[in-house]
Amino acid sequence: MSDSLGFLISDVSRLMRRRFDERAREVGATRAQWRTLTTLSRNEGLNQGALADLLEVEPITLCRMIDRLEESGLVERRRDPADRRAWQLFLTDKSKPILDDLRRMADDLFVQVLSGLDDAERQALGKSLERMRANLLTLPSPRTTETAHG
Repeated sequence: MSDSLGFLISDVSRLMRRRFDERAREVGATRAQWRTLTTLSRNEGLNQGALADLLEVEPITLCRMIDRLEESGLVERRRDPADRRAWQLFLTDKSKPILDDLRRMADDLFVQVLSGLDDAERQALGKSLERMRANLLTLPSPRTTETAHG
């Protein structure tokens, strides 16, 4: 069961990403941009390093993304008043309607994805996924020091 369940979860995730990408392209955005803008909307004022940690990407990868978003007028960098070497990141007014469009697209996609599931099934699915996430978050990390073969 674990092979088929893992494959199924992975495949659903892959297909949802693909379908969202198709929709996001209609407004000239990518899923990576949407994810960056959404995470920043929840954490305005972060520096690039902290945002990269939240997004689980390398800082240089995020730097290029922020450069593109800044060139598009969707994000602005402001000097950190507490640290002249650091920059804080903020959304611009121009980004808000795009984020609204992307949220609507995501909501519409979920309506289609969950089609045919009644409320009880949707709640059960949500609870099951939350439990799985909680289990994964509490798993101990593999030892990085000595291995059994070392």
